[in-house]
Amino acid sequence: MSKNAYTQRALLAPAATVLLFAIIAVVGWLSPSYTTGLLIDCLIFSIFALGLNLLLGYTGLPSLGHAAYFGVGAYTAGLMILHVTPSFWWCALAAIGVSLAFGALYGLLSLRTSGVFFLIITLALGQITWAIAFSWRSLTGGDDGLRGIGRPDLGLGLSLQSNNDYFLFALLALALTLFVVRLIVRSPFGAALRGDSQNPERLAALGYNVWLCRFLSFVISAGISGFAGVIFVFYKGFVSPEAVGIVISAEVMLMVIIGGAGTLLGPILGAFLVVYLGHSVSSHTDRWMTILGILYVAVVLFAPHGIVRAIGNKLAIRKSS
Repeated sequence: MSKNAYTQRALLAPAATVLLFAIIAVVGWLSPSYTTGLLIDCLIFSIFALGLNLLLGYTGLPSLGHAAYFGVGAYTAGLMILHVTPSFWWCALAAIGVSLAFGALYGLLSLRTSGVFFLIITLALGQITWAIAFSWRSLTGGDDGLRGIGRPDLGLGLSLQSNNDYFLFALLALALTLFVVRLIVRSPFGAALRGDSQNPERLAALGYNVWLCRFLSFVISAGISGFAGVIFVFYKGFVSPEAVGIVISAEVMLMVIIGGAGTLLGPILGAFLVVYLGHSVSSHTDRWMTILGILYVAVVLFAPHGIVRAIGNKLAIRKSS
């Protein structure tokens, strides 16, 4: 690809991001309550997908247990507001901190392996977390989950009680997450992560600590996923072991792959596509997982690097021709 094509793509990305957020804001604010609620779900899973994308898309490590950090963040925030403090900020800080701690512990265990064994151990650790959430009834409520979780105020007269208010809050949370992830992937650390996914031996020869790069990516990814869990639990008002399960982990991985792993907008597009189709299809049939599988196969066949990369490549070719 020519230098001009790269420049055009670099200029196109920020413009596409601003346009996307503007469209989401207008649609969400003007839509009826049901549609606004659906968009909030899309925004929450966009944050979650951005977290996993840092590990899968940039470091090249596929995790099938990332719902563990999403669920841990949700449970921690729920327990904090029910038993400790009504402050959103303290609840969020505690939830992100616990998610980071779980990410550090599970990262130490997972990163002793690689390839398919890494995938299997992340799945196993995720299932262990699900089992704890399911069986520790005195803390988590067991299969009934934690219920009666109210929406906290942000302070300074800012409320999250209405769906429109919560929608704007979730949109700002996604914008902040995207900004942070962009800073990370555009930094020297982000370049090291991409180098690790492409040629770890060369990265090690250049003097980088490959294991430490992977570990930090794993922990940061867990923290972002835990933050998504915070937004989720205060919107839904409850959290159950389902939030920690394999289905959520698999769905968010598909969001990243379908949208475009290793891109900034890909996970957001994938989250909106999967969540919206899930709600639409599930209201008419119980064959949603089959349809999701067909969608995944279609993307692999016709856009193997994700929808965003496929669109970007076509636009670049058209511009340069």
